[in-house]
Amino acid sequence: MRAAAEKILSRDELAARLAEHRRRGQRIVFANGCFDMLHVGHVRYLEGARREGDVLVVGVNSDASARPLKGPNRPVLPEMARAELVAALRAVDYVVIFSEPNVEALLAALRPDVHAKGTDYTEETVPERETAARLGVRVAIVGDPKEHSTRDLLEKIRKVPHA
Repeated sequence: MRAAAEKILSRDELAARLAEHRRRGQRIVFANGCFDMLHVGHVRYLEGARREGDVLVVGVNSDASARPLKGPNRPVLPEMARAELVAALRAVDYVVIFSEPNVEALLAALRPDVHAKGTDYTEETVPERETAARLGVRVAIVGDPKEHSTRDLLEKIRKVPHA
């Protein structure tokens, strides 16, 4: 088994690696997120994504692209730490960090067979749905109901009395 850090690749390295998987007839699934403070909802989302194919690639938002989505004091963990935590999960084969506001460019560069999104989306609300359709990438909604969030976890931590 590879060390988690070895699963984190640049976009170009990843595209070359995925070409090898395609030649072997393997189905590639792409999932993405900020993954700030990994929790059970993230694990279930990525395990659900993995069930859609043979190889799971996860795009992790860079610090700069996470901030507008999550707020000025986020992410809590820096991008490389978040990427390594995601890469350590058994379901995950590769991780790539991206800086764009959405994953349209990554979908175009990596050409996965499936674009997996969490249950906080529907097929109609996936931001990259038109790009995915144009590229022939199937959109799959995976994971458990959105009952877990880093925002809620941070709120609970803030309310814990300090000794």
